[in-house]
Amino acid sequence: MFRMTLMTLLDVFSDLKEFRADNHRYPLPHLVFTAVCMILCGADDWKMVSKLAKRKQKWLKKYIPLPHGAPSQHTFRRVFASLDPEQFRECFIQWVSTITERTHGEVIAIDGKTLRRSYDRQDDKAAIHMVNAWASATGMVLGQLKTAEKSNEITAIPALLDMLEVSGCIISTDAMGCQKDIAQKIRSKGADYLLAVKGNHETLHEDIKLFLDHLACQKKLPESASYHETLDKGHGRIEVRRCWISTDVIWLDQRSKWKDLNMIGVVEGERHEGGKVSIERRYFISSLITDAATFMSAVRSHWSVENNLHWSLDISFREDGCRIRKRYGAENMAVFRQIALNLLSQEKTEKLGMMNKRITAAADDEYLELLLQGVI
Repeated sequence: MFRMTLMTLLDVFSDLKEFRADNHRYPLPHLVFTAVCMILCGADDWKMVSKLAKRKQKWLKKYIPLPHGAPSQHTFRRVFASLDPEQFRECFIQWVSTITERTHGEVIAIDGKTLRRSYDRQDDKAAIHMVNAWASATGMVLGQLKTAEKSNEITAIPALLDMLEVSGCIISTDAMGCQKDIAQKIRSKGADYLLAVKGNHETLHEDIKLFLDHLACQKKLPESASYHETLDKGHGRIEVRRCWISTDVIWLDQRSKWKDLNMIGVVEGERHEGGKVSIERRYFISSLITDAATFMSAVRSHWSVENNLHWSLDISFREDGCRIRKRYGAENMAVFRQIALNLLSQEKTEKLGMMNKRITAAADDEYLELLLQGVI
């Protein structure tokens, strides 16, 4: 849920520690504010941030002094390549916490995404992989964390959860996040887990698969089980989704190794398109105790991270094409995109896609102020 707040972007990012000499022309919070506004207006790199800022100097001066004019692209590039990404990320999470509040049972999807063009051959630097926490109900990013080099999401997810308030929520992950330590961490945070199970836990996967596949064949389900089905039509295809869940897990040998494992479930997707039919089943473990309808809704909420977050970042913000690489530049630009994405997501008056909202903000100062309402 989005809520208005008197905490402004300038207030939150005033906590950033200044690392430059005392003779700098532009305070850090002013550079952050300018970058956020210009990225909302369609800028995807520091050159366009600077060019748009020069065009919108008159508007910017309503909120920040610019005695030396708009900052150059070199200023933005130099400052945000050097800014400590950890403290920038902490300020971002603090800001998100002031404009949103968690609701009981809300699904928070944890998923990773690689910044494909952030690799640097010259410095032998691998592409950056970010783990995001996505609140599916509000369409907002709650936080993100870069995975350590030569590491993966398994170590980053617990660290990211430590930064967030997720009590009462449902934390979902793909098979990479299906780890005993992650389940333990989620429960210690007062949340429930919903974890996809695949071949990385072969025995667990096979045991659950055998049980649930047999359950799905039964005409009458036991009291410990539940079934739900949905039908969607559109764009020349029909999709039938079926879900079977069971709270009968006492037989599961691995149950004691997973903190509060209370139920297992399978979601089957049957797609009819162009005369072809495809069927896929995905299997899950969870600490929840609920029915099949709620279970399937939570699973589908996790899948939305691909369409609503990753797709928006790639198509509307051209994240995969961004060539910002030096030092912390790519990591910090990723945070700027998340700030802009959150502000665009919560604005509901215009029935426009992300890209068209950004174009409108560039052309209409009143709409830009509407996007920033409550944070300026």
